[in-house]
Amino acid sequence: MTTALLPVLSIPSPGQGVWHLAGVPIRAYALCIIAGVVAAVWLGERRWAARGGRQGEIGDIALWAVPFGLVGARAYHVATDHDLYFGAGKNAWAALEVWHGGLGIWGAIAGGALGAWLGCRQRGIRMLPLMDALAPTLLLAQAIGRWGNYFNQELFGRPTSKPWALEIDVAHRPPGYEKFTTFHPTFLYECLWNLGSMGVVLYLDRKLRLGFGRAFAVYVMAYCLGRLWIEHLRIDTIELNDVLGLRWGEWMSIGLFLAALVYFVVAGRRHPRPHSREDSVYVDVEGTASASDVEPADSANGAPSS
Repeated sequence: MTTALLPVLSIPSPGQGVWHLAGVPIRAYALCIIAGVVAAVWLGERRWAARGGRQGEIGDIALWAVPFGLVGARAYHVATDHDLYFGAGKNAWAALEVWHGGLGIWGAIAGGALGAWLGCRQRGIRMLPLMDALAPTLLLAQAIGRWGNYFNQELFGRPTSKPWALEIDVAHRPPGYEKFTTFHPTFLYECLWNLGSMGVVLYLDRKLRLGFGRAFAVYVMAYCLGRLWIEHLRIDTIELNDVLGLRWGEWMSIGLFLAALVYFVVAGRRHPRPHSREDSVYVDVEGTASASDVEPADSANGAPSS
């Protein structure tokens, strides 16, 4: 491949990621996250109704889960990379500047789960059916949200000259990589992997009537498989860049994959078919719709048949 062809056979990075409207900064990073949340709520409402839940409850739960998730995501990032913000010559207030990037997915899941649990307690909703209903919607949200990294020109992979390589401006290249112009677009890899994983979760949920948290376990396993090899490609400097030869994110992917696999097997043995899914998504079933009240086609699919 000649140097002249590189600009044609590569993905250009956006010229800007911030626009100003009446003096107010509109950040692409934030817009991508918001779009992901909206898409997840839309799909989540459909899946929740198919499981026997009431319309509108996912939006109500999101009011708890989203802010808790954002706090958890930022806390995880700061905790695992605190040298960026604390110590001599560092600005601790920068730890609050989420618009520059730096949201850890596992902190988002943990914080979001805590917020969702609080919302579920208020409404008498069982947590495990909710997690199963939302499992593929999280992958959709993550697929959309990853485009925020594209606009910020961050979290890309090693240098490459592949036709789908991503052009990165000099100002955004890590130390030691200044002479390279194109890199692996890990944001795109993860977006596509998440969309494919979403299809896998939807298929298995429909085929096996997954319940009792098993659809969520499939989500964790599928995501971790992709995150493991994508994390291995990344070259961004992090504090825990070498933990026994692997990045911290790689160890997290391995550990959580194994934990989810064990849970999937154990829950499957405890709740075999035809009782592989909860009878109701509510703690108190009196006066509420249960999964058995839903038409067989919808209940089996885990999503409306439209």
